[in-house]
Amino acid sequence: MYGALWRVLPGPWWLRVLILLVVAAAILFALITWVFPVVDSLVEPNVTVGSG
Repeated sequence: MYGALWRVLPGPWWLRVLILLVVAAAILFALITWVFPVVDSLVEPNVTVGSG
């Protein structure tokens, strides 16, 4: 999978690494901005602190 992705990307190795870093940063930004808040609103933890 990663080898196929590496072969599809254009340019020399440093440009491929730069493209992958930008894509990873965009995915992380999207997760933090949209996905995690939605999941947080759906999950209600049942945690009690100091019981006992």
